[in-house]
Amino acid sequence: MKVIKVNTRQREEFVDITPEVESVVRESKIKEGVCFIFSPHTTAGITINENADPSVKRDLLNHLKKIVPFSGDYSHSEGNADAHIKASLLGNSLAVLIEGGNLVLGTWQGIYFCEFDGPRQRKVYVYFLPAFK
Repeated sequence: MKVIKVNTRQREEFVDITPEVESVVRESKIKEGVCFIFSPHTTAGITINENADPSVKRDLLNHLKKIVPFSGDYSHSEGNADAHIKASLLGNSLAVLIEGGNLVLGTWQGIYFCEFDGPRQRKVYVYFLPAFK
C-alpha cells in the first residue's frame, strides 16, 4: 500500500491525481490486476472524469454547489454539512483495472481527488490486487 499526499488550496477543488497514481502503479511492477484508490476523509471524494478540458471540473463544482449549497437547512453544526453530502454523492473509493502495467482509463479520463472542505493536507491510499493466473 502507498499513500499519496494531496495539498488542496481552496475550499472546493478537483485535483488531478492521475500522474501520482500512475507513478505508484509503475513502482509496484504489477502488470495485471486492480488498483484501489481510497480517501479516508468524510469531506472529500474520489472520482473519474474528463481531464482534457478544465471546464469540466468547473462545471462539476458549479453544479454540485447548486445541488448542495454551502448554506442550507443542515443540522450538522460544524459549518461543513455540504462537504459531507458532496463527498457522499461522489464516494470515497475507486477500483481501476491494470493491464500491461498501466491503468485502464479512457482517452480523456483522469482520477480526481475532490476537496469540499479545504484547504487541507489530505491522504489518498493506493492498494493493489494482482490478477490471478
